[in-house]
Amino acid sequence: MDRIDAVTAFIAVAEQGGFTAAARKLSRPPVAITRAVAELEEDLRTQLFNRTTRSVALTEAGVLYLERARTLLAAHAEFEGAAPNRSEPVGVLRVTAPVNFGRRHLMPLLCSLLKRHPQLDARVLLLDRSVSLVEEGLDVGVRLGNLPDSSLRATRVGAVKLGIYASPCYIARHGTPATPSELIHHETISSGTHNAVHERWQFGNSNGALYAAVKPRLVVTTTEAAADAAAAGLGLASLLSYQAAPHVVAQRLVEVLSEYSVELLPINIIQPAGRFTPPKVRLFIDEVGAGLRQEFG
Repeated sequence: MDRIDAVTAFIAVAEQGGFTAAARKLSRPPVAITRAVAELEEDLRTQLFNRTTRSVALTEAGVLYLERARTLLAAHAEFEGAAPNRSEPVGVLRVTAPVNFGRRHLMPLLCSLLKRHPQLDARVLLLDRSVSLVEEGLDVGVRLGNLPDSSLRATRVGAVKLGIYASPCYIARHGTPATPSELIHHETISSGTHNAVHERWQFGNSNGALYAAVKPRLVVTTTEAAADAAAAGLGLASLLSYQAAPHVVAQRLVEVLSEYSVELLPINIIQPAGRFTPPKVRLFIDEVGAGLRQEFG
């Protein structure tokens, strides 16, 4: 059995959701794909797929082996000298990013990338929570904020500022707070994304943090909703600069308390730890990373 051929077939079945679709993707007869996967399972002495007449799904062992299989192919490509020099990456790139950031800033760059590389496909998971790249079968992610100690490999591509914003009409009615301590006397809006404690907002970084008490009139689960509410004049909101930017440009929001040191949060492209970087991931880091640096670097 050609191990690389069998691993390629296994990955294709897992990514395409079936043997026929995998055969079509690889331009090979379905029987060849079935035989390759069966021989791989026999060699590994474990079942990688649960098969029914209607569906094919990875077993628990199959889920664990999938990441190792991708690493094996990347290592083989590196050994062959293809990983750093491959002119046309192929396959499926699985990406994750925060919802609003992904929609506004990642997707235009990713769509442009896919147009330039027609043999590359993408699956995008937009979530406002951190997920395990390995457990979710993801190749790469864009993450905002300080990364906890982990085995992830990170490439910094910029930073965003956490600031306080209000609408001109709110300021006209209630005035502008002069210090963070005055926020307790203002109407405020908190969101679940970066206000873990809704009654306390942070200024400065973790080494010299200043916390200000607030009494939110509104608590929402997304910062996009908080920005909309602030732009409607309901109160002040703690927002990342890119989240407030559309309203700032339209003059619906202005920043207040800007003279205080509000935290800068890094933007990182992350990938699972490993010696080898697959060509499709290297392409994403190089090209999407360059676009993000232009915006946020």
